[in-house]
Amino acid sequence: MADARFARTKRIMLWTDLGFLAYWFATALGAVSVGTDPFLRQWNWSFLGLDLAAIGIGLASLAVARRQPPLAERMMLVSLTATAAAGLMALNFYLVRCDFDPAWWIPNAWLLLFPATAMTIMMVTSATR
Repeated sequence: MADARFARTKRIMLWTDLGFLAYWFATALGAVSVGTDPFLRQWNWSFLGLDLAAIGIGLASLAVARRQPPLAERMMLVSLTATAAAGLMALNFYLVRCDFDPAWWIPNAWLLLFPATAMTIMMVTSATR
């Protein structure tokens, strides 16, 4: 995992996870909201477990990366997969509702596309080692 591409992935992953965590703090404090519709509020909160698992595993993978690179790489894949799943599920929900608000599409597209790109890089790099 010493490859320069992994260093960039780890930096981006750190900022993504911290931003993801900040979103949940802001949501809990009422600074960010999906609106007043009880269904949308429940739907949003239904992601908390998945999102916190992705964040926790992702941050833990970064913490162990220097000491246990193989473990960190596996943990990163789990975290990236969970993050991509959260982004994909949210985008599907907005698509079904025909809701194309960029304020929700852009961050959720990031949560899908960054992990998909990072996992592709990790798999290609692993295959060439």
